[in-house]
Order: sequence, then structure tokens, then C-alpha cells
Amino acid sequence: MEIVLYTVVGIALAWGAVLWFLRKIWFYRDPVRQPPEDPDLILAPCDGKVVYIRRIEQGKVECEKLGRPIEISEITHTDWDKGAQEGQGWLIGIYMSPLDVHYNYAPIAGAVEKIHKVDARVNLPMVDLWEYVNLTYFRRAMDLLGKRYQLENERQTIFLQGEKVKLAMVEIADKYVNKITTYIQEGQVLHPAQKVSFIERGSQVDLAVFSTEVEILCKVGDQTAGGVTPLLRALDKTT
Repeated sequence: MEIVLYTVVGIALAWGAVLWFLRKIWFYRDPVRQPPEDPDLILAPCDGKVVYIRRIEQGKVECEKLGRPIEISEITHTDWDKGAQEGQGWLIGIYMSPLDVHYNYAPIAGAVEKIHKVDARVNLPMVDLWEYVNLTYFRRAMDLLGKRYQLENERQTIFLQGEKVKLAMVEIADKYVNKITTYIQEGQVLHPAQKVSFIERGSQVDLAVFSTEVEILCKVGDQTAGGVTPLLRALDKTT
């Protein structure tokens, strides 16, 4: 009987130690990120799984789940910034599981034109249990475009103006996120892979690129490393 008791206690203590390590140390790890030298690359803003890549037409993306197009302003919770190509571009969504690094990084070199923070009355859960297991443990992509959290949860939108493109990082909080910690301010000039924020728990970053003069370098299902993995390449504008 004592052996069984000691075994149960030992297993419980071991699991407790693992959970403590994950929550207090592993979750807050801060690896050094060395970006590629190509200045035309648009890098992943975070670690995670690419869950959708959609063309933006007339300021909207098609969403089969909702049965209607989604206005980009429904995601950014602010209008397209001045100087952006009118209503055209690409939207890439990256889901960050609790096992991913949760620092966010500048995808390009550029100036911070605007930071727009929107609180929510309550943050909705991003995924159900089956989606969570697939995304976190099996590392399988699940189409999350159009789920309620994407349009309703707390978020922070950062507009960046680069040499060739303007883009917006939309950081979307999950249900149990306490806050988004921001390390930059409006008017600041960033370098590629510079840390811009920290967002807790499982979360998501949508990258809205306000240009069609780009080459897509990623696909749905790709695992990204923030500040390292190329998502797109900015092309010279056609005349």
C-alpha cells in the first residue's frame, strides 16, 4: 500500500514540476533571433502555425465559415491607414500555441506609424479541445478564419511603414491572456526581428500586407520562427 502511495505522490510531484517549468521558465524563454540579410523579405512576426493565407480584395477577405466576406477593418478594429494600397493585399494568420515562444517581432525594417489598442468585455476561447490538440501537439493547421474570437477579442494593431510595403500586425489575445506588453512606441524606427511585444498564453497574430506587389514564400501548415521565417518577398513596383 505504501509503495502505491509513494508512486502516486511521486508521479504527482513530477507532473507538478513539469507544469511549473513550463509555466514559469519555458513559457518566458527569449531566444536570440538573427533575421535573414535580404531587406526585401517580410518575416514572420511570431512563432506558430500558419493557419490561413487569403487575398484581400476591396478591403475584404472571403470567409466560407461565415458565409460572407470579412472587412479587414473588422480584424484591425481601425481603418486602413493612409497611403496603403486601396483595399488590396494579403492576410496571413499565425496561431501561437502555449508551447511557442510568445515574443512578437518586427517583420520588416520600418517606422511605427500607429499603435491601436482595443480592449474586449470578455476574451473568447480561440479553439475547442480538438483544434487545440491538433494545433499544439500534432502541429496540424486548422482553418481559424472567421471564428468569433478573431473579430471580438482584445487586440493591438501595429502599423509599420517600410521602404517597399506598409503592413499591420494584429495581435489577438486568447481567453486567458492577462495583457499584451508592448516595447515600442509610435514614431520609432524598427529593425527586422526587433522585439515589439509579449503576448501571454495561446494567441494569434494576423499580418495584413497592404500591397499585391509581393511573392508568397509560405503555405498553410508551415511552422514559423518569429523574426526568422520569410513569409513574403516585397517586389519592385511595376510601372
